[in-house]
Amino acid sequence: MKTTIKSALVATIPVLTGYLVLGFGFGIILNANGYGVLLAFAMSGLIYAGSMQYVAIGLISGGASLLTAAITTLMVNARHLFYGISMLDQYRDTGKCKPYLIFALTDETYSLVCTDKLPVPPEHRKKYYLWVSLLNHLYWITGSVIGAVVGSLVQFNSEGIDFALTALFLTVFLDQWLSTEKHLPALIGVGASVLCLILFGSENFLIPTMLLIALLLCLYKEGDRHE
Repeated sequence: MKTTIKSALVATIPVLTGYLVLGFGFGIILNANGYGVLLAFAMSGLIYAGSMQYVAIGLISGGASLLTAAITTLMVNARHLFYGISMLDQYRDTGKCKPYLIFALTDETYSLVCTDKLPVPPEHRKKYYLWVSLLNHLYWITGSVIGAVVGSLVQFNSEGIDFALTALFLTVFLDQWLSTEKHLPALIGVGASVLCLILFGSENFLIPTMLLIALLLCLYKEGDRHE
Protein backbone atom coordinates (compact mmCIF):
# COMPACT_ATOMS: atom_id res chain seq x y z
CA MET A 1 0.00 0.00 0.00
CA LYS A 2 2.75 2.47 0.95
CA THR A 3 4.61 1.78 -2.28
CA THR A 4 1.45 2.37 -4.29
CA ILE A 5 0.74 5.66 -2.51
CA LYS A 6 4.34 6.77 -2.99
CA SER A 7 4.18 5.94 -6.70
CA ALA A 8 0.93 7.89 -7.00
CA LEU A 9 2.45 10.87 -5.17
CA VAL A 10 5.48 10.95 -7.44
CA ALA A 11 3.38 10.57 -10.58
CA THR A 12 1.00 13.38 -9.59
CA ILE A 13 3.64 16.00 -8.71
CA PRO A 14 3.21 17.80 -12.09
CA VAL A 15 -0.55 17.83 -11.51
CA LEU A 16 -0.03 19.08 -7.95
CA THR A 17 1.85 22.15 -9.14
CA GLY A 18 -0.62 22.77 -11.94
CA TYR A 19 -3.78 22.23 -9.89
CA LEU A 20 -2.64 24.43 -7.03
CA VAL A 21 -2.02 27.30 -9.43
CA LEU A 22 -5.11 26.63 -11.54
CA GLY A 23 -7.32 26.06 -8.52
CA PHE A 24 -5.90 29.20 -6.92
CA GLY A 25 -6.86 31.16 -10.03
CA PHE A 26 -10.38 29.72 -9.93
CA GLY A 27 -10.75 30.71 -6.27
CA ILE A 28 -9.53 34.23 -7.02
CA ILE A 29 -11.93 34.71 -9.93
CA LEU A 30 -14.83 33.20 -7.97
CA ASN A 31 -14.19 35.61 -5.12
CA ALA A 32 -13.85 38.54 -7.54
CA ASN A 33 -17.38 37.74 -8.72
CA GLY A 34 -18.74 37.96 -5.20
CA TYR A 35 -18.71 34.31 -4.08
CA GLY A 36 -16.97 32.88 -1.05
CA VAL A 37 -14.89 29.99 0.22
CA LEU A 38 -17.80 27.59 0.80
CA LEU A 39 -18.86 27.76 -2.84
CA ALA A 40 -15.26 27.26 -3.96
CA PHE A 41 -15.05 24.15 -1.80
CA ALA A 42 -18.44 22.83 -2.94
CA MET A 43 -17.81 23.40 -6.65
CA SER A 44 -14.34 21.87 -6.56
CA GLY A 45 -15.51 18.91 -4.50
CA LEU A 46 -18.75 18.16 -6.36
CA ILE A 47 -18.24 19.49 -9.90
CA TYR A 48 -14.47 18.96 -10.16
CA ALA A 49 -14.07 20.13 -13.75
CA GLY A 50 -11.45 22.81 -14.20
CA SER A 51 -12.51 24.43 -17.45
CA MET A 52 -16.22 24.00 -16.67
CA GLN A 53 -15.83 25.59 -13.26
CA TYR A 54 -14.31 28.67 -14.88
CA VAL A 55 -17.22 28.75 -17.34
CA ALA A 56 -19.70 28.16 -14.50
CA ILE A 57 -18.67 31.41 -12.82
CA GLY A 58 -19.97 33.31 -15.83
CA LEU A 59 -23.12 31.19 -15.96
CA ILE A 60 -23.88 31.80 -12.28
CA SER A 61 -23.07 35.50 -12.46
CA GLY A 62 -25.15 35.94 -15.60
CA GLY A 63 -28.19 34.13 -14.23
CA ALA A 64 -28.15 31.40 -16.89
CA SER A 65 -31.02 28.91 -16.95
CA LEU A 66 -30.60 25.27 -15.90
CA LEU A 67 -31.04 24.21 -19.54
CA THR A 68 -28.27 26.55 -20.67
CA ALA A 69 -26.01 25.30 -17.88
CA ALA A 70 -26.72 21.66 -18.76
CA ILE A 71 -26.05 22.11 -22.50
CA THR A 72 -22.91 24.14 -21.85
CA THR A 73 -21.61 21.51 -19.44
CA LEU A 74 -22.25 18.75 -21.97
CA MET A 75 -20.41 20.66 -24.70
CA VAL A 76 -17.43 21.61 -22.55
CA ASN A 77 -17.00 18.14 -21.04
CA ALA A 78 -17.99 16.00 -24.04
CA ARG A 79 -14.40 14.78 -24.35
CA HIS A 80 -14.83 12.81 -21.13
CA LEU A 81 -17.17 10.42 -22.96
CA PHE A 82 -14.21 9.32 -25.03
CA TYR A 83 -11.91 9.14 -22.01
CA GLY A 84 -14.40 6.88 -20.27
CA ILE A 85 -14.80 4.55 -23.24
CA SER A 86 -11.05 4.07 -23.50
CA MET A 87 -10.82 3.21 -19.78
CA LEU A 88 -13.48 0.47 -19.76
CA ASP A 89 -10.96 -2.36 -19.48
CA GLN A 90 -8.78 -0.70 -16.82
CA TYR A 91 -11.73 0.20 -14.60
CA ARG A 92 -13.72 -2.98 -15.20
CA ASP A 93 -13.07 -4.73 -11.84
CA THR A 94 -12.58 -1.74 -9.53
CA GLY A 95 -15.63 -2.58 -7.43
CA LYS A 96 -17.02 0.11 -5.11
CA CYS A 97 -14.36 2.56 -6.28
CA LYS A 98 -15.66 2.62 -9.86
CA PRO A 99 -18.23 5.46 -9.45
CA TYR A 100 -15.59 7.71 -7.91
CA LEU A 101 -12.98 6.77 -10.53
CA ILE A 102 -15.46 7.70 -13.26
CA PHE A 103 -16.30 10.99 -11.53
CA ALA A 104 -12.63 11.89 -10.98
CA LEU A 105 -11.42 11.13 -14.52
CA THR A 106 -10.12 14.59 -15.43
CA ASP A 107 -7.78 15.34 -18.34
CA GLU A 108 -4.71 15.19 -16.13
CA THR A 109 -5.78 12.05 -14.25
CA TYR A 110 -6.54 10.35 -17.55
CA SER A 111 -3.05 11.16 -18.82
CA LEU A 112 -1.56 9.37 -15.80
CA VAL A 113 -3.74 6.23 -15.74
CA CYS A 114 -4.22 5.51 -19.44
CA THR A 115 -0.61 4.52 -20.10
CA ASP A 116 0.47 0.88 -20.27
CA LYS A 117 3.68 1.67 -18.36
CA LEU A 118 2.35 2.25 -14.85
CA PRO A 119 4.94 2.46 -12.03
CA VAL A 120 3.24 -0.33 -10.03
CA PRO A 121 2.79 -4.09 -10.60
CA PRO A 122 -0.49 -5.26 -12.19
CA GLU A 123 -1.98 -6.44 -8.89
CA HIS A 124 -1.72 -2.90 -7.43
CA ARG A 125 -3.05 -1.00 -10.43
CA LYS A 126 -6.60 -0.59 -9.14
CA LYS A 127 -5.35 1.01 -5.92
CA TYR A 128 -2.98 3.14 -7.97
CA TYR A 129 -5.91 4.42 -10.07
CA LEU A 130 -7.76 5.33 -6.87
CA TRP A 131 -4.85 7.16 -5.26
CA VAL A 132 -3.97 9.11 -8.38
CA SER A 133 -7.61 10.17 -8.73
CA LEU A 134 -8.01 11.04 -5.05
CA LEU A 135 -4.73 12.98 -4.79
CA ASN A 136 -5.49 15.04 -7.88
CA HIS A 137 -8.96 15.80 -6.54
CA LEU A 138 -7.50 16.96 -3.22
CA TYR A 139 -4.94 19.14 -5.01
CA TRP A 140 -7.71 20.85 -6.93
CA ILE A 141 -9.88 21.44 -3.86
CA THR A 142 -6.90 22.77 -1.90
CA GLY A 143 -5.88 25.22 -4.61
CA SER A 144 -9.46 26.49 -5.03
CA VAL A 145 -10.02 27.03 -1.32
CA ILE A 146 -6.66 28.77 -0.86
CA GLY A 147 -7.42 31.04 -3.83
CA ALA A 148 -10.83 31.96 -2.43
CA VAL A 149 -9.37 32.68 1.01
CA VAL A 150 -6.53 34.81 -0.36
CA GLY A 151 -8.93 36.57 -2.72
CA SER A 152 -11.10 37.58 0.23
CA LEU A 153 -8.08 39.07 2.03
CA VAL A 154 -6.10 40.66 -0.81
CA GLN A 155 -7.32 42.57 -3.86
CA PHE A 156 -6.19 40.92 -7.11
CA ASN A 157 -6.37 41.83 -10.78
CA SER A 158 -7.71 38.49 -12.04
CA GLU A 159 -7.22 39.26 -15.75
CA GLY A 160 -5.30 36.47 -17.49
CA ILE A 161 -5.31 34.06 -14.53
CA ASP A 162 -7.39 31.52 -16.46
CA PHE A 163 -4.43 31.02 -18.84
CA ALA A 164 -3.10 28.66 -16.15
CA LEU A 165 -5.48 26.03 -17.59
CA THR A 166 -3.78 26.19 -20.98
CA ALA A 167 -0.35 26.11 -19.35
CA LEU A 168 -1.26 22.97 -17.41
CA PHE A 169 -2.46 21.19 -20.55
CA LEU A 170 0.86 22.02 -22.26
CA THR A 171 2.82 20.73 -19.26
CA VAL A 172 0.97 17.41 -19.22
CA PHE A 173 1.35 17.07 -22.99
CA LEU A 174 5.12 17.63 -22.81
CA ASP A 175 5.46 15.20 -19.90
CA GLN A 176 3.64 12.51 -21.90
CA TRP A 177 5.74 13.27 -24.97
CA LEU A 178 9.00 12.86 -23.08
CA SER A 179 7.90 9.72 -21.23
CA THR A 180 7.02 7.64 -24.30
CA GLU A 181 8.85 6.55 -27.42
CA LYS A 182 5.73 6.48 -29.62
CA HIS A 183 4.72 10.03 -30.55
CA LEU A 184 2.22 9.25 -33.28
CA PRO A 185 -0.84 9.28 -30.94
CA ALA A 186 0.16 12.72 -29.67
CA LEU A 187 0.67 13.96 -33.22
CA ILE A 188 -2.74 12.56 -34.17
CA GLY A 189 -4.31 14.53 -31.34
CA VAL A 190 -2.57 17.79 -32.29
CA GLY A 191 -3.22 17.35 -36.00
CA ALA A 192 -6.90 16.51 -35.55
CA SER A 193 -7.36 19.49 -33.22
CA VAL A 194 -5.79 21.95 -35.66
CA LEU A 195 -7.74 20.55 -38.61
CA CYS A 196 -11.11 20.72 -36.81
CA LEU A 197 -10.32 24.18 -35.46
CA ILE A 198 -9.80 25.39 -39.03
CA LEU A 199 -12.89 23.61 -40.37
CA PHE A 200 -15.39 24.24 -37.56
CA GLY A 201 -14.07 27.29 -35.71
CA SER A 202 -13.16 27.75 -32.05
CA GLU A 203 -16.78 27.52 -30.83
CA ASN A 204 -17.65 24.17 -32.45
CA PHE A 205 -14.46 22.19 -32.97
CA LEU A 206 -14.34 20.18 -29.72
CA ILE A 207 -16.78 17.34 -30.45
CA PRO A 208 -15.64 16.81 -34.08
CA THR A 209 -12.07 16.74 -32.80
CA MET A 210 -12.86 14.05 -30.22
CA LEU A 211 -14.68 11.95 -32.80
CA LEU A 212 -11.83 12.23 -35.28
CA ILE A 213 -9.18 11.44 -32.65
CA ALA A 214 -11.16 8.42 -31.44
CA LEU A 215 -11.48 7.11 -35.00
CA LEU A 216 -7.80 7.64 -35.85
CA LEU A 217 -6.58 6.10 -32.58
CA CYS A 218 -8.79 3.04 -33.16
CA LEU A 219 -7.25 2.65 -36.59
CA TYR A 220 -3.79 3.15 -35.09
CA LYS A 221 -4.32 0.48 -32.42
CA GLU A 222 -5.81 -1.88 -34.99
CA GLY A 223 -2.67 -1.42 -37.07
CA ASP A 224 -0.50 -2.24 -34.05
CA ARG A 225 -2.37 -5.53 -33.51
CA HIS A 226 -1.61 -6.65 -37.05
CA GLU A 227 2.11 -5.92 -36.79
